Amino acid sequence: MEKILAASGPLKRERGHHREQPLAGQTWAMLFSKSSTRTRVSFEVGIRELGGQVVFLNSNDIQLGRGEDIQDTARVLGRMVHGAVIRTYAQSDVEEFARFSGLPTINALTDDEHPCQILTDIFTFEEKRGPIQGKIVALIGDGASNVTNSWIFAAARLGFELRIAAPKGYQPDPAVLSRAGGKIIVTEDVKAAMKNADMLYTDVWVSMGKEAESAERIQKMTGYQINAGLLSLARPGALVMHCLPAYKGKEIDDATFEAHAQTIFDQAENRLHVQKAVLSWALS
Repeated sequence: MEKILAASGPLKRERGHHREQPLAGQTWAMLFSKSSTRTRVSFEVGIRELGGQVVFLNSNDIQLGRGEDIQDTARVLGRMVHGAVIRTYAQSDVEEFARFSGLPTINALTDDEHPCQILTDIFTFEEKRGPIQGKIVALIGDGASNVTNSWIFAAARLGFELRIAAPKGYQPDPAVLSRAGGKIIVTEDVKAAMKNADMLYTDVWVSMGKEAESAERIQKMTGYQINAGLLSLARPGALVMHCLPAYKGKEIDDATFEAHAQTIFDQAENRLHVQKAVLSWALS
């Protein structure tokens, strides 16, 4: 993680005149079972800017969509491309693809994890506020999501405090907390989580694949919204981040979103630069 974060800044500064093209002569496959804006564009552009070519494969366009085993798809692509970026539902699909293909394989999102997003978030924080070690990150809303899981692992590895304010039933899996370790505080008390926080973070209340639970989720998470009142409890100058897309009026109010839009869209732009660092690291 530290190597990727350290490489992201130079890649951002050197955009348009990279001295190295580590993906030159390579073709990477992007296998996406879930819709995407930022992840797809940042990886496609990033691969090309590092000298590579891209084959985008929606699961409905290939045999995976008709029931072919991920292991068989992996063994075919392993003979044809040089790496893979996968955005899908099951974490096991990414892990099995990597094992059976023998290719560098990047997790671009599963139901369990979203590591590239959190690397970007940390890079954005450090770009604006310096090292994240010893700082306090407060995550509000859905505490049982892929984004939250990746924040938990990052906090344990990089030495910052993570406070998760979420209603009962939407808090992290105890097994994830046990596996990660670190200083992780889980609470239903939003105000306690906000106190002196260096960053406030939120995500949608209804993640992809959870649409059938929309009404229940919205009802239970009302009150877990980032707004001016909560922000006043945080440390002066605290950053507000959202991994997008945002549903203003739910997980964050419109005024707070717009007041912190510069940070939020810097965060979105940084997906490109951090993805390039991830791609470069995957080849090392």
